[in-house]
Amino acid sequence: MDWFVVIVASLFAGCVDAIVGGGGLILLPALFATFPNAVPATLLGTNKSASVWGTSFATWRFARRVTLPWRAMLPAAAAGFAGSWVGAWAVTMVSPELLRKALPLVLIAILLYTLARKDLGTHHQPRWGGRNEILAASLIGLALGIYDGFFGPGTGSFLVFLLVRVLGYDFLHASAGAKLINVSTNVAAIALFASKGHVWWQLGLAMAVANVAGSFLGSWLALRHGAGFVRKAFIVVVLALVLKTGYDAFLA
Repeated sequence: MDWFVVIVASLFAGCVDAIVGGGGLILLPALFATFPNAVPATLLGTNKSASVWGTSFATWRFARRVTLPWRAMLPAAAAGFAGSWVGAWAVTMVSPELLRKALPLVLIAILLYTLARKDLGTHHQPRWGGRNEILAASLIGLALGIYDGFFGPGTGSFLVFLLVRVLGYDFLHASAGAKLINVSTNVAAIALFASKGHVWWQLGLAMAVANVAGSFLGSWLALRHGAGFVRKAFIVVVLALVLKTGYDAFLA
């Protein structure tokens, strides 16, 4: 029964992640609730061992339909890998408690900004090209990589927001780029967690199959309905993240 709960959660998480990120909102609470006595790092590592497959599948699907700026996204993915390794190492050494308290406030600011700017992310108008785009994308990848390895909730949504706000992408292109970076950050975190024995591989494999199935549905919905749909999904996911992280930080 425990496996059934987290496998179903992984299915839904894959769908949400493929559209706009934020699948950890579904899967991580399910893991922590189902295995309350497990070491947190083990649950984080097992979560990533499953979600990386769904994110990889979504990246492949998006890349076939959306033109990605590979020249900027590949360095960003490399920076994300390095940042995630550092963040995953840090979480084995120190507690992310302070970050847990600040997260709901950051998410509220992002939600309000997105709601206020009704045209945000509706048109694909990259602000920079060449080295400036590479540098900006790499800084985003590095910063969010550290965050993903260290804590993680909402990483995909943060990536989408920053690619829209900073680089000028629409929500569909931003979601595609975010997937590529997120794969890299997940791989780095998995490598670190696995090296310390913090992954349940059998459970992770079962969850991965469900995650890919959810990712198929989510990427189909995003590609079929375009940037406007992804923007609406982003608002819903960020609102849910605000409620969940706020409850965890101040009421639980």
